[in-house]
Amino acid sequence: MNNRQDENIAMITGASAGIGLELTRKLLSEGWQVVALNRSNFPPDDMRIQEADKSGGLRIYKTADLADYASLRETLEEIKSKEQRIDILFNNAGGTFPELSYSKQGREKHYELMTVVPYIILMELMELIKSGHLKTVVNTSSSALKFTKEFNIEILERPKVFRKLIGPYATSKLALSLWTQAIAPQLAKDDIKIRSVDPGSNNTLRKGKNSGLPIVVRPLMKLFFSPPTHGANKLYEGALGEHRNETGVFLLKGQVAELKFKDQARNVLERINAIYEHEFSQGN
Repeated sequence: MNNRQDENIAMITGASAGIGLELTRKLLSEGWQVVALNRSNFPPDDMRIQEADKSGGLRIYKTADLADYASLRETLEEIKSKEQRIDILFNNAGGTFPELSYSKQGREKHYELMTVVPYIILMELMELIKSGHLKTVVNTSSSALKFTKEFNIEILERPKVFRKLIGPYATSKLALSLWTQAIAPQLAKDDIKIRSVDPGSNNTLRKGKNSGLPIVVRPLMKLFFSPPTHGANKLYEGALGEHRNETGVFLLKGQVAELKFKDQARNVLERINAIYEHEFSQGN
């Protein structure tokens, strides 16, 4: 339980590796408390992380699979029972998969993990966000969305073909940014601001992990992509920088950018809200 009321509290999904880990380190170094929702463990040799865990400045909640509703529901209930508020929610968990695969609920896994689950987390933790000081939500998106050539709900949930990075991954990130835009007026009634942010090109390759990236991208990532600290800074700026008073926007290279298929934003929001109400909420 949090007893240090003067400190800001950020919740980060996917906080134990890559951009999420660097964002966790950055916020802890600035005196934030961090609520981490992870599938994997933090690095055991990171002394700042381990010390924050022991002191309570970092509170870790584990789930076997964010895209498994039963596991996610149990973890979110634990967070709601133990936390008092969330000042900024960073919906950051994600990844690229090497082949077409589906969640336990039967939807394409990029879409489930990176479009639907962030909405579920937002809805379930809404009261904690309303109690927060900053009332801000940042969804990690991607510039890959610009490669989307065709877009509809059926393609999102059950793709006809699979292409690494510019297929389901890109369309799922676009869908995330679209519902972010569509829900902004509704959240504004409770003074909550929401934005989607491209963290830029970061080298997030991990040994022993099949990333699902095209073969040609991997050597380029090692040579030319920025370290994950770059992405962490972009998310931080997206939350607290010059656009902190704007809502519903997509930030690309730190600036507000237009989204493709904006006419589909309401459809995406309605569809994932239906999933939330009929599949997740009714499981409680």
